[in-house]
Amino acid sequence: MASDNLPVLIVGDVHGDIERLFEALRPYPADRWHTVFVGDLVDYGMFGVGALRYARDRANTTVLLGNHEVAMLWALRDPSRIGFWISIGGQSHDLDELMRDAALQVWMRDRPALVKLPDATLVQHCGHDGYSRLIDKNDADVIAAVNSRARDLLMYEGEPELWDVLSARNIFDQQHDRLLRWLEATKSRRVVFGHTPHNNRTPAIYHDGTAINVDGVFSRFHMKYRRRSPIEASVLPLDALS
Repeated sequence: MASDNLPVLIVGDVHGDIERLFEALRPYPADRWHTVFVGDLVDYGMFGVGALRYARDRANTTVLLGNHEVAMLWALRDPSRIGFWISIGGQSHDLDELMRDAALQVWMRDRPALVKLPDATLVQHCGHDGYSRLIDKNDADVIAAVNSRARDLLMYEGEPELWDVLSARNIFDQQHDRLLRWLEATKSRRVVFGHTPHNNRTPAIYHDGTAINVDGVFSRFHMKYRRRSPIEASVLPLDALS
């Protein structure tokens, strides 16, 4: 984990567009920023594994699990899932690369599903409270429990359940009560997420800033949203969201 003293840079869904990622991060040197990726670095674009390796090796960086990482690991373990994974943007050469890189496989399976930053901002992949499926009513630390259960699911053929949790469509923009209950459960003051593209030129901010969507369709290769959106719709300092 990065130093608590560094300012935080949030990075929305990259989806294999590593060239644009280099451009986006150029103003933010790794030694001066705690970079937080909300997941979905892979698929659509041609350089998903390259984006994973770049994020892994970038200093002071936290990378969260997205549903596309789960789908890729699922296809890696179970070849019958390869067709589905390709249908959602998977690139066969990326799977070949991952097969040959055992260390990257281990690193991916160890990624957290949630992270709470020092200012009590919760960061997760999708804007949904389905993560609560991964906790027990007796868990004292919800975030630790979710992350532990997610790792277990990836270790022991539990990808279907984790896929369901991480691929749920964002609801926090419309269902304020559920947002408030989730913030209370995680002892957070706001939540930042991606997963479901927004149509703004800057991150979509809901309910007085307690829910923020940073999936601004960053990748130029997104199969459903082939348009060039501003980098600032997906990548920006956390302070700019205050």
